[in-house]
Amino acid sequence: MKNQPVVITGRIRLKHFDPGYCGRRAKAETKEKTDELGRRLGDMQQLLYANSSHAVLLIFQGMDASGKDGSVRSVLQYVNPAGVETANFKVPSAEEMAHDYLWRIHHAVPRRGNIGVFNRSQYESVLAERVLGLVPRKVWAQRYEQIVDFERMLVANRVLVLKFYLHISREEQAARFKERLANPEKNWKFSHADLTTRQHWDDYIEAYEDMLNETSHPAARWHLVPADRNWYRDHVIADTVTRALDGLKLKWPKPTEDLSKIRIK
Repeated sequence: MKNQPVVITGRIRLKHFDPGYCGRRAKAETKEKTDELGRRLGDMQQLLYANSSHAVLLIFQGMDASGKDGSVRSVLQYVNPAGVETANFKVPSAEEMAHDYLWRIHHAVPRRGNIGVFNRSQYESVLAERVLGLVPRKVWAQRYEQIVDFERMLVANRVLVLKFYLHISREEQAARFKERLANPEKNWKFSHADLTTRQHWDDYIEAYEDMLNETSHPAARWHLVPADRNWYRDHVIADTVTRALDGLKLKWPKPTEDLSKIRIK
């Protein structure tokens, strides 16, 4: 089993990766490091906003209960909400259905200076629509290339695209579903639709493998994140996002006028 978080650069099989991997560092120390990364990310977001030269788009995909919402909440807890744009792509509206499948996705891409979060994304068009037979194979099969071209266009226009696949085990998903049923504060999270999706587990795993293999490209690689342990999952994501923002090498912008001549009375 490959245990470490992986940036996908070649063809992979998900069965070769351990969703329960949690690193060598103790849980408490890992959570402390994640908190430090979160605070640093909060500072870096101010720098991103001040420059407004790039946008950052975080894409989260994974099975139900893999922790997409939890990851966002943990990693971005110190970021100014005013600089974050979120989108959760559910069943398309009548207006969205009247356009191509990427129309609503492009409309939700964050403006430069902001961080955007996609909880599910354009990839539902090669996942749910494929597994549930909503579109024929000849339709979803050509979407891999279309999505890659779309992401390349975004990156060429200074959108930093970071994609995370949260890799959860079938056993851990069952445990989280049971917790939702047992805990009154989490009852609202449970949906019978989750069980319907669970019945197609193997089909979804196959669809996710194809997604990862066909759409991890140099402009926007997929990050395969072990997701059975929330605290480790969040650390991997926070570390990845922080490193990526560091890579932009942003500096505080210079004033557009000579401030030495300004006098405040």
